[in-house]
Amino acid sequence: MELTLVIALLLAVLVGLSLGLLGGGGSILTVPILTYVLGMEPRAAIASSLFVVGVTSAVGLMTHAQAGRVQWRAGALFGVAGMVGALAGGFIGDWIPGPVLMILFAVMMIATATAMIRGRRAPANDEQTQNDGVGPPLTRILPVGFLVGLATGLVGAGGGFLIVPALNLLGGLPMAAAVATSLLVIVMNTTSGLTGALMSVPLDWPIVLAFTGVAVAGSLLGARLTGRIPERPLRRSFGIFVLAMGVLVLAQEAPNLMAGLT
Repeated sequence: MELTLVIALLLAVLVGLSLGLLGGGGSILTVPILTYVLGMEPRAAIASSLFVVGVTSAVGLMTHAQAGRVQWRAGALFGVAGMVGALAGGFIGDWIPGPVLMILFAVMMIATATAMIRGRRAPANDEQTQNDGVGPPLTRILPVGFLVGLATGLVGAGGGFLIVPALNLLGGLPMAAAVATSLLVIVMNTTSGLTGALMSVPLDWPIVLAFTGVAVAGSLLGARLTGRIPERPLRRSFGIFVLAMGVLVLAQEAPNLMAGLT
C-alpha cells in the first residue's frame, strides 16, 4: 500500500497541473488513479475526486482571478445550473453499477475530446462576445450547465473537460478565459455533487487529504503557465489527452461490464 500511495501522490501533481493549466482534466486523472492505483471502489473514487478537484480548483481559481481571466457572470450562471444537475446526478449515481458509471465516464471523455480536437468555427460576432462582457446567452448557458452538472454528480467529473469546450466552443470565450472560468464552475459543481454523494459514500479522509494537498501544489504551477501557451495547440493537446484517457478507461471497464451481463 505504501508504494502505491507514493505513486498515487506523484500522479496527483499531474492532476493539479492539469487543472491549473487546462481548467479541467482533474477528474479524468483522479478517478482512474484512485480506482486502479489505490484500488478504491468506483463510487468511493468518484466521491473522493469531487473533493480533490473541488479544493484544487478553488486554489487555482484565486490565481486566475488575480490575473483577471475569470468571466464571473458566465461562470456563475453556468455553475448555478450545474449545481442543480450535480445534486441530481449524485443521487442517481447511487443506483448505477460501478462498471456502468465508468463506461459513461469514458464515453463522455471521448465525445468531448473529439469536439476539442476538431475545434470550432468562430462566428462573425465572436470577438464582440469575448470582449463586450455580455457573454453567451442564457438559452445556451443554462441547459448546457445543467447537463455538465449532471455528469459531474453522476460520474465524478468536475466537468472541466466538458466546461472548457462548452465555454470555448459554444460560449465564444477565449481559451485562457474558458480555462479560468471553468474553475469557478467546477468549484460550484463539485460542492453540490459531493453533498449528494456523502450521504451514502464514506471517504478515506487521510488519503483524500494527502492527495488533495499535492494536487493543490501542482495547480499553482499550472495556473502560472496558463496564457503563455498558444490557444490552438493547447486545445488540441488537451483533446488528444482526453481521448487517450477515455479509450484507456473504456478498454479497462468494457470486459467488467460484459462479465457482469453474462
